[in-house]
Amino acid sequence: MIHTLSAVIHQEGDLYVAQCPEIGTVSQGTTVEEAVSNLKEATELYLEEFPMPKVARTFMTTFEAVHG
Repeated sequence: MIHTLSAVIHQEGDLYVAQCPEIGTVSQGTTVEEAVSNLKEATELYLEEFPMPKVARTFMTTFEAVHG
């Protein structure tokens, strides 16, 4: 089964950290592409042990927060 999942990426020092919010898996790499590839591998391994429940697809949006 193929799932379309999200990857949220941010930079920490020299590494890019990629997180899949739907599953909770996280990985990293020295490039965005490597981080996403590593996240894909980690997520596929996770899903072998813990299959995704049948739920509606989640979605992501943005919002603004005022501070200071």
